[in-house]
Amino acid sequence: MIAGREILRSSPENPAFSVARGDPDVKMVRGNFSIEDAPQDRVSLSHAWADDGDILLSAGTGSAPLLRLATAGDSLTVTALDPAHDRVWVDLVAQPGEHIWGGGEQMSYLDLSGRRFPIWTSEPGVGRDKSTELTRLMDQNGMAGGDYWWTNYPQPTFLTSTLWACHLGSSAYSVLDFTDAARHRIEVWEGSFTLEFFAEDTLPALVGTLSSRFGRQPALPDWAIGGAIVGLKEGENSFARLEAIMDAGAEVSGLWCEDWIGIRQTSFGRRLFWDWSWNEARYPALPARIAELAEKGVRFLGYVNPYLANDGKQYVEAEALGYLALRQDSDDVYLVDFGEFDCGVVDFTNPAALDWFADRVIGREMLDFGLSGWMADFGEYLPVDLRLHDGSDPMLMHNRWPVLWAEANARAVASRGKTGEAVFFMRAGFSGVQAHCPLLWAGDQSVDFTRHDGINTVLTAALSAGLVGNAYSHSDVGGYTSLHGNVRTADLILRWCELGAFSPVMRSHEGNRPDDNLQIDSSPELLDAFAAMSRVHKALAPYVRHLSDEAVATGLPVQRPLFLHYFDTALFAVQDQYLYGADMLVAPIVEADATQREVILPGKQPWRHLWTGEDFAPGTHTIAAPYGQPPVFYLPNSKFAALFDTLKA
Repeated sequence: MIAGREILRSSPENPAFSVARGDPDVKMVRGNFSIEDAPQDRVSLSHAWADDGDILLSAGTGSAPLLRLATAGDSLTVTALDPAHDRVWVDLVAQPGEHIWGGGEQMSYLDLSGRRFPIWTSEPGVGRDKSTELTRLMDQNGMAGGDYWWTNYPQPTFLTSTLWACHLGSSAYSVLDFTDAARHRIEVWEGSFTLEFFAEDTLPALVGTLSSRFGRQPALPDWAIGGAIVGLKEGENSFARLEAIMDAGAEVSGLWCEDWIGIRQTSFGRRLFWDWSWNEARYPALPARIAELAEKGVRFLGYVNPYLANDGKQYVEAEALGYLALRQDSDDVYLVDFGEFDCGVVDFTNPAALDWFADRVIGREMLDFGLSGWMADFGEYLPVDLRLHDGSDPMLMHNRWPVLWAEANARAVASRGKTGEAVFFMRAGFSGVQAHCPLLWAGDQSVDFTRHDGINTVLTAALSAGLVGNAYSHSDVGGYTSLHGNVRTADLILRWCELGAFSPVMRSHEGNRPDDNLQIDSSPELLDAFAAMSRVHKALAPYVRHLSDEAVATGLPVQRPLFLHYFDTALFAVQDQYLYGADMLVAPIVEADATQREVILPGKQPWRHLWTGEDFAPGTHTIAAPYGQPPVFYLPNSKFAALFDTLKA
């Protein structure tokens, strides 16, 4: 029992624990994983007895104990007594009609009820829906199609509508299984782990408690929320394009040039050269350009990831220092195929290697050079057949890798006194990344409106991640992945600009095939629309500052599911609209060619339409949505009502 809630029940007829020996088969192709298991000698543990304050479990009367349970406060430590038992199943009590959320950053489903979620950081897949042609084509190309549970950022933490939460304290491959309404099953590929339980009287309090458990992000700096961050990767010509975008009336706070380190053209598209220092040939006068931008109040942002191309200078330096992960069968560097080029893995289990990357790479080459932020990409690709400096099992380190990667970035920022000023954003994550990463982005969506990989998935990502301690999320305006003829439409860009305006950070991306896709400056109409929404984003900065400060104080995310403040069963699965703080409701257009949509207005008080000032009673309404006016409402009694009024059409 936790705070009067029954959490765990075991009896000889219905044992809650079972153990087995695993036989895993793990394959990886460019961050896409196939993971299978053939557990052997599985046995249910039906008998229990006390032993010096702990509980021992066995398969039957007179048989040897196989599992030890030890309690401390609201935590349960589970230990297999036979080292061969590296698979454990735990069944927790489920109440009738109970709803489940969490699981890290989920893309397809906010309500996890009725489904099974493997916890393993990976590429999310392209398409992520086995019924679509795009997913089928990507599966033919290296298992890359994905499925509904694939995510860059999984986390074995879930919350229930009966106001308790559970966190699995293990980095092993695990599964959160909610397919049986009578129980919540946790499968763990490790013989020793903890289960932490939390309970509160309200959902906001429970979310705040989880945020405290994992670590809160600092407040976003004013520059990051005070205008759009424009993503361009056209070398020196990026500056002329930025000037034209600003001349069109766009409010710009940052220029993000991920190609500041050079370009590598591949069949996938325009990739980057993975050696993390200024490429003078592509950006001949970058220091002077950064200074000029600063005079205009515009920051410069770049790109980095935790791998080093084996044809770059930093790879040579890291190899000489012994900072790269090795093969298991030799002292050769383990090389990972990233698609037509190979890279070494900086071994963050070596403290000297982590310090070197934080200071030598991010500190000197980026922060000291003048960058104010960057995309801290990847982190999901740690293979399970390499050799790490500290001797740890890669199967247990794989999920931890994004946390170490976040720590390297945060350490670099702190070393220059820039915490809360410089901003890096990540897609990969796992339990504990919250304490290091100041901002999530939702990864590489397809450039479309598809159910499992399009614009709508970034809403689910923000809402699910926010419930487990991530206050700030955003996405690539325009999407990223363009393959097999799938390209952006003007409709998509216009709607994504609207969504970006009502996100804590608004940042555009040119995508993996910029020459094949429409960009925010491809036409006067698109540029005008982007500029208009960037002005909306800037106008909302005082409100977002309030939400950011609130996140620091309470742990509540900026973007919130409706049920966080309106605890109504009818709202538990709503994932296509959100509360922007407590005072504003946003219902983005996430379907192609839509000119209106149904909007749920919760509670008992009227809501005011942002663009017309018309008041609407609580309930479901069909709301017109011309371009530039997505359905957005606010509470008339908000202390920010005067600010919101300035946005009327």
